[in-house]
Amino acid sequence: MAIHEVTVLLIEDEPEIRRFLRTSLPAHGYRLHEATTAGDGIAQAKARNPDIILLDLGLPDVDGTEVIRQVREWSTTPILVLSAREQEQAKVAALDLGADDYVTK
Repeated sequence: MAIHEVTVLLIEDEPEIRRFLRTSLPAHGYRLHEATTAGDGIAQAKARNPDIILLDLGLPDVDGTEVIRQVREWSTTPILVLSAREQEQAKVAALDLGADDYVTK
């Protein structure tokens, strides 16, 4: 019986973070897909149906909160926000929109 490989969609525009996770996650058995913009991330979330989404809020095209809003219209995939935003208001807003957890970079 094949074991399900957990699929992670990383929506992040910072090359250093992508490089770190590109090395770390597959080394621990995760399948990683990457997007550098909100638009690409939403499209990949629909096409790939990942097991979890790792999401930066500071994306170049649209704020990451819009990704949460749009994904929650059709999916219950867990969303873990990875953001440099430390303000409590930003954390509460992301969680209120449907993010499952929030980690400050």
